[in-house]
Amino acid sequence: MEYSREALIKSVSTQMPEKRWKHTLGVMETAVKLAKKYGGDPERAEQAATLHDVAKYWPVERQRGIIEQNHLSPELLSYDKQLWHAEVGAFVAETEYGIKDAEVLDAIRYHTSGREGMTLMDKIVCLADYIEPGRDFPGVDRIRKLAKSSLEAGLVAGFDSTISLLLEKRKIVFPLTVMARNDLVRVLEENE
Repeated sequence: MEYSREALIKSVSTQMPEKRWKHTLGVMETAVKLAKKYGGDPERAEQAATLHDVAKYWPVERQRGIIEQNHLSPELLSYDKQLWHAEVGAFVAETEYGIKDAEVLDAIRYHTSGREGMTLMDKIVCLADYIEPGRDFPGVDRIRKLAKSSLEAGLVAGFDSTISLLLEKRKIVFPLTVMARNDLVRVLEENE
């Protein structure tokens, strides 16, 4: 059974602290704006944005268990735990919230990492997560500015920011993020 918009919002808001729910509201609002600007479906973008962090505050052992028991991307377990909630969130969106729309599920699944061949929905939700009004990190204003003219340019700047931060901290960079970034650079070069 798929939840109504109101029931979905009510349920998801209980899965996280108030501060993260405010972030989610910002992502929802931004995803709708980006969808309208770039020809996406605002209702589906809002649905994906509503669910994008549903599992973020679940205990990591619960997330690990869901990944292992349901044979979800086991390679994720070798990388930063901050990536796990996206895969778990997509699983939960489908199994607990009745979401069957593959594009919505993929937008949830890839909102932290990106992927090669990102769909319009993937790009909208991922970029909305970077630039929602409550975000405040070095370079966010540049990413917002780029997002006004190109989803791809905004995302490349976002991924560059993430990768730079991980390199500074001597952290492992998830290969899918590098692949997503490179793929978007190719798209931008082809459109020049």
